Amino acid sequence: MVFYPFTIFLVVFPFSLLMLIKKTPLGNVTGISKGKGFQGVVKRHGFSGVGGQTHGQHNRLRAPGSMGASSWPSRVFKGKRLAGRMGGDRVKVKGLKVVKIFAEKNYILISGSVPGHNGSIVYIQN
Repeated sequence: MVFYPFTIFLVVFPFSLLMLIKKTPLGNVTGISKGKGFQGVVKRHGFSGVGGQTHGQHNRLRAPGSMGASSWPSRVFKGKRLAGRMGGDRVKVKGLKVVKIFAEKNYILISGSVPGHNGSIVYIQN
């Protein structure tokens, strides 16, 4: 398992490594996903909210709903899907296609969803 670090726009490789990648056109790309900050349960976990805006609903359209039982267990279980920080995780996207390699400029053109923001460091794994 060999990792080849590079930035999205500038790839600094010796020419021999570029030839190695050229023989295997598909690869896994690992990087840090874009951070989205503190998000609610609708965006973070895909909850649908409480429902329509009738029958006394005032300001709870995007609320998570019930946390759990009352008298027992008198706590919220670990792993409950709640609001919190989203993104900024290590993500591996598998099977991306290497479209073209510009050896004279040390660029690699990859087709697909490369994780991370522009200019971030990602790893290509064959």
